[in-house]
Amino acid sequence: MRVAIVTDAWEPQVNGVVRTLGATCAELRALGHSVEVIEPSAFPTVPCPTYAEIRLALATPGAVGRRLSAFEPDAIHLATEGPLCLAARVWCLREGLPFTTAFHTSFPDYVAQRTGLSPEWFWPYFRWFHGAASAVLVSTPTIRAELAKAGISHTRHWGRGVDHSLFRPHGPAHPAFEGLPRPILLNVGRVAVEKNIEAFLKLDSAGTKVIVGDGPARPALERAYPEARFLGVLAGEALAAAYRGADALVFPSRTDTFGLVMIEALSCGTPVAAMPVPGPLDVLNDEVGCMDEDLSRAVAGALGRDRALCAAYGAGFGWRSSAFQFLAALRFVDRVGMPVAA
Repeated sequence: MRVAIVTDAWEPQVNGVVRTLGATCAELRALGHSVEVIEPSAFPTVPCPTYAEIRLALATPGAVGRRLSAFEPDAIHLATEGPLCLAARVWCLREGLPFTTAFHTSFPDYVAQRTGLSPEWFWPYFRWFHGAASAVLVSTPTIRAELAKAGISHTRHWGRGVDHSLFRPHGPAHPAFEGLPRPILLNVGRVAVEKNIEAFLKLDSAGTKVIVGDGPARPALERAYPEARFLGVLAGEALAAAYRGADALVFPSRTDTFGLVMIEALSCGTPVAAMPVPGPLDVLNDEVGCMDEDLSRAVAGALGRDRALCAAYGAGFGWRSSAFQFLAALRFVDRVGMPVAA
């Protein structure tokens, strides 16, 4: 099968969406499928307002359509709700071609955090964007239910996975952890206001707080919390070593739709402390994590979890099964009617 994936989020961005799409592409190709990724680097870009590290593509429907048409896909998936996928959406509708979308990120909540406006101001756009899709792929039952309440009910499940050759319980801890007071409490992800990292940094807890990642909130948080260790972006073995070396992963976000870092940490044997919100509610159980509105209680509970049970639970998340779920949700294009590239 020939699968075209259009996405506004791609390398060199480091986030769960990019890791999910990269792992999915790798699995699809390993299964013998041909995958074309249409992403911002192929077009002129401008920095995203309030988040200059993210580049937004300036692409017309015709420019995106020519690339899609030249690839002659059997299925088209629009992974994000940004300008590149918006252009692809316009072209697909104009040409009468079906496509699927995905709800990776709760952008109404993210934008509300950055603007101070109610999320309800932004839902009409997302209902409109996803309304034309043949199916909207979602990662958890809780998000599926929340989208249904928001008027988006044509959803299909698409779970997440872990690279178990990398995220494993046995191996060295990150050298930056040597000599740090225990327990080491780790946060991994984008350092931005919507991730609620300050709720973690404010905790009056023993040990050391470590932040892995980068983002627009990092300079201010480093100044406000000099006792915390900010390691920047880590990837590959270095990230796995950070997970292994921590006593708990603290996941304070209230806006994530899944939280890929939670299952990566669990696969390394590290328990998770989180809020009882979408994402953690679907991913965690009482044996491998602790959820509480009082984050300090969640941390105390997580520190008592059995690391072997965490690793065994994390081993149940695989990218191959995720790729099969992705394939099952796709809608096929009648290539006989597909326009020829100019």
